[in-house]
Amino acid sequence: METLTLDHKIKKETFPVEGMSCASCASSVESILSHTEGVNKASVNLATNSVLVEYNEATPSSNLKAALQSVGFDLIIDAENREEAQEEVKQKHYQQVKFRLIWSAIFTIPIVVIGMFFMDWEPGKYVSLALAIPVLFYFGRSFFINSWKQAKHAKANMDTLVALSTGIAFLFSVFNTFFPEFWLSHGIPPHVYYEAAVVIITFISLGKLLEERAKSSTSTAIKKLMGLQPKTVRVIIDGSEQEIAISEVKTGYTLIVKPGEKIAVDGTVSKGSSYVDESMITGEPVPVVKEKDQKVFAGTVNQKGSFQFTAEKVGKETLLSQIIKLVQEAQGSKAPVQKLTDKIASIFVPTIIAISLITFITWMILGQQDAFTHALLTSIAVLVIACPCALGLATPTAIMVGVGKGAQNNILIKDAESLEMAHKVNAVILDKTGTITQGKPTVADIRWENEVEASILLAIESQSEHPLASAVVNHLKEDQVTSAMITDFESITGKGVKAKAENGQTYYVGSQRLINELGIALESSLETSIDQWQNGAKTVIFFADEQQILAVITITDQIKVSSASAIERLKDMGLEVFMLTGDNQQTAQTVARQVGVTDFKAEVLPSEKADFVKELQQKGKIVAMVGDGINDSHALAQADVSIAMGHGSDIAMDVAKMTLITSDLEYIPKALKLSDKTVKGIRQNLFWAFIYNLIGIPIAAGLLYPINGFLLDPMIAGAAMAFSSVSVVLNSLRLNSIKL
Repeated sequence: METLTLDHKIKKETFPVEGMSCASCASSVESILSHTEGVNKASVNLATNSVLVEYNEATPSSNLKAALQSVGFDLIIDAENREEAQEEVKQKHYQQVKFRLIWSAIFTIPIVVIGMFFMDWEPGKYVSLALAIPVLFYFGRSFFINSWKQAKHAKANMDTLVALSTGIAFLFSVFNTFFPEFWLSHGIPPHVYYEAAVVIITFISLGKLLEERAKSSTSTAIKKLMGLQPKTVRVIIDGSEQEIAISEVKTGYTLIVKPGEKIAVDGTVSKGSSYVDESMITGEPVPVVKEKDQKVFAGTVNQKGSFQFTAEKVGKETLLSQIIKLVQEAQGSKAPVQKLTDKIASIFVPTIIAISLITFITWMILGQQDAFTHALLTSIAVLVIACPCALGLATPTAIMVGVGKGAQNNILIKDAESLEMAHKVNAVILDKTGTITQGKPTVADIRWENEVEASILLAIESQSEHPLASAVVNHLKEDQVTSAMITDFESITGKGVKAKAENGQTYYVGSQRLINELGIALESSLETSIDQWQNGAKTVIFFADEQQILAVITITDQIKVSSASAIERLKDMGLEVFMLTGDNQQTAQTVARQVGVTDFKAEVLPSEKADFVKELQQKGKIVAMVGDGINDSHALAQADVSIAMGHGSDIAMDVAKMTLITSDLEYIPKALKLSDKTVKGIRQNLFWAFIYNLIGIPIAAGLLYPINGFLLDPMIAGAAMAFSSVSVVLNSLRLNSIKL
């Protein structure tokens, strides 16, 4: 590996990788890139088929691509359409696997029927041969191609075992088809095993399709974030309004933002004012007022007003782009996904090959007159009975059933990694807004001094652009209040609104600051109540005329009914529960007290949420993060297990490994229990996948021959292999009966 000097700047970039199918592939990609000149470090994320590379900026990315292409993989380095290209490749590959499985099954069925029920029909051998050739060498060619790639680098994986067992079984059957007299002269029936070879290919192809199906349904998180930016923007150039592509925006341009539009880049308001929904960045539900000289950020959404702003940060410098970068790095920095089956296969495959060779050599030395015959039959039987069909199905079948069970219970689970990890969780971090609370402002109470003017309040708030106004309007309409006629409506920026009624009186709706400026005194009892409301995490709004207060309105973001009981259940499971929020200390303390959380942090920035996750991880905690906003996405990507609330932002749901369709927190402990049951199912499947091998391999090798003269027929070995697959599937289906 090259030692990088101070003159060389290190560049971090995430690239999609094509051609990875297992942990061995991921390890190869890491190893090859890490030893490529100019590369400091490479970390593969098999779940996203991507690699995070730290490399010298002077090193062309085409060098990285060439290094991987030389060993059969590929790197997508197109900077503009990288994610789209990866998605297209994934969909194409899924359709190819599906096509191969369907046609493999079509050709396999008649071969199995002939092999099982018409084994003495002489022409059946030639029919089976003709049907087996396309199954092995066209529809199943990837197994042979991949095993050859592994062999060139002195490595072996499950593809190696599949290729060896099916290839030898096929060649042995071809020999018996055309030269049956060789075995007849030794008094041995010349059996053919075409059905064993093709069934192996078809079963393994099914397992691969199940895995690809899970992967293909997972959309790209970065693509969701990119969707927050408009494709085009309106700018003022030389005094005229023009529409240009967002990629053409430069620092210093003046952009126009109309009601309902997304803000394209970071900048400062130069003209006009409006309320902007920044919940996708801050996670807080209440839009904030933006007026001259205030900052606006890419990806946030303008409300009813319009304004102009000066672009200050464009392209990769915007806050949204920084969030994208943080999510990419958090995903890429995770350890490569080490599937349990591939871990076992890395030992299992070479061991079986060695046992088969030892079996052959032992029989050649000790087998006396039928040494070659017995050596060949036993070594093939070892390979056939050890074929990892059940091993290939063990994880995906349990995952598919577990995922289906989760979906029935409003829990969407993306992959095996999250299921394997979730049952180990011992610390849960909950976002406040939209997770513990509803995330929607509602009127808690209206204290009237004179309820006659309710229709005037409704009329004023109906015209107000303030985000809390809609909560008041909804509340009054539920009380069957009808709107009055008003004139001279005016917005008092940062304080409230005012308007005239038909009686000529001027009315005001706004903050305590507005009331103080009008010179309206507050009674001591009311001031005490206001303090209590604010301590209870409520926002206070005043409705007044020019002389007195007519009503006091309290607005709150209500705590979900299930939050306290769900947190109590998590504690009962022995988990530590933490709450993080961007809200102020007073509000955070009130909410934490009401739901029973003793450990919480307030006024936390998005990056600080991820830092807190890291802090717990460094203490040895297995951390689950639960959130619903873009501001949670970095922390969700960093956590060991990430859970998104279904009503939250697309990016939160996309980054998270689990999504709760419901907003009920009671489903978090259910998700953890489902993980525990599914992992147990996977382990049981692996037991059934291997028990036949552990019993059958010594018998296949001829262990019983010196005792009772028994040699395992490769046909029986193939049946045992098939039965182990049936056992795995049946055991996976048992997960449907569990209660969460």
